[in-house]
Amino acid sequence: MSSNSQLTNILIVEDSQGRREVELEGSVYSIGRDPKCDICLASQFVSRHHATLVQLPKDNTTDYYRIVDGNLKGKPSANGMLINGRKLQAHDLCNEDEIVFGPQARAIFYQLERDTFSGVVPDEFDITLISPNMVDEEEG
Repeated sequence: MSSNSQLTNILIVEDSQGRREVELEGSVYSIGRDPKCDICLASQFVSRHHATLVQLPKDNTTDYYRIVDGNLKGKPSANGMLINGRKLQAHDLCNEDEIVFGPQARAIFYQLERDTFSGVVPDEFDITLISPNMVDEEEG
C-alpha cells in the first residue's frame, strides 16, 4: 500500500522572456529580478527579492509550499503580489493557484501526483533554442 504518494510541485513561470517550468524540490526558493534569485523574473516591475517560497511539512507524508511576499528577512516587495486575484502577504499554495508579481510576470503552481506526471511537457511549452555555434557553417 503506497500511502506515501509523492507529489510533484511545479511552478510555470511567465515573464517578458517567455514561459518556463520549474520543478520545486528544494526547501526555500527566492523569487525576483535579481539574477542571484533561485527563480529569476525578467520584468522591470518585479522587486529584486520579490517573494520567497518555503516548503513546510503538512503531516508525516506530505509537504506544501507557502509563498511569502518579500525576502526571508521581512523586507516586503515594492508592489506586493496577487494570488488568485487577491493581494496577500503570504499564502499556502494549492493546485492551479496563480501568483501575479507584476505586469508580464506571473506564475501558476501545479501539484501533481508523481504517477500521473510523465515529465513530458505539453507541446505549447516546447521551446527549442539553437545557438549559432550549433550550426555547421560550410567552408569554402
